[in-house]
Amino acid sequence: MALRLGDTVPDFTQSSSEGDISFHQWAGDSWVVLFSHPADYTPVCTTELGTVAKLKPEFDKRNVKVIALSVDDAESHKGWIGDINETQQTTINYPILADGDRKVSDLYDMIHPNASASVTVRTVFIIDPDKKLRLTLTYPPSTGRNFSEILRVIDSLQLTDNYKVATPADWKDGDDCVIVPSLTDPDELKQKFPKGYTEVKSYLRMTPQPNK
Repeated sequence: MALRLGDTVPDFTQSSSEGDISFHQWAGDSWVVLFSHPADYTPVCTTELGTVAKLKPEFDKRNVKVIALSVDDAESHKGWIGDINETQQTTINYPILADGDRKVSDLYDMIHPNASASVTVRTVFIIDPDKKLRLTLTYPPSTGRNFSEILRVIDSLQLTDNYKVATPADWKDGDDCVIVPSLTDPDELKQKFPKGYTEVKSYLRMTPQPNK
């Protein structure tokens, strides 16, 4: 069964480039970005893994752990990591799950038979500290993932979990936000948004980002 937003993600224990990982225990009280790859030594994925290593301080400051997955074994991962470090001028600083038995791929519905009967698709899962699935993005093999967008989504999720706002198109951290339509009481609006707001339409009210 496909995972849907809001579902509790399945737990698993699997080997990785950093030893065995029990996923829920490893995640702890952090957010998690799990991103999958069809195989080791693939060119687009090599650039993606290097990019994530360079961005790890950005994930860290958002309380996000990153973990990759590829269907090859952990020993193969170690060789691939050497290539990634060399070609992308970085050092891999997070684990890569080994999924030769397709256990995690099946649990997370990463095999799409109409695309390939056996190849793990390139999906990103954003998982919150309650182990709830908050976002999935699935990419074709030819298109590298935009990890700046993934950080932007995490910023939005963490903001909107704590304030009664949503984020508009192309929003980035520091931009104005949308007040949720369910909030209508004038006193509550004044209390929650002391910087004020602009009513463009009754259902579209813009306010400065509350936590800035």
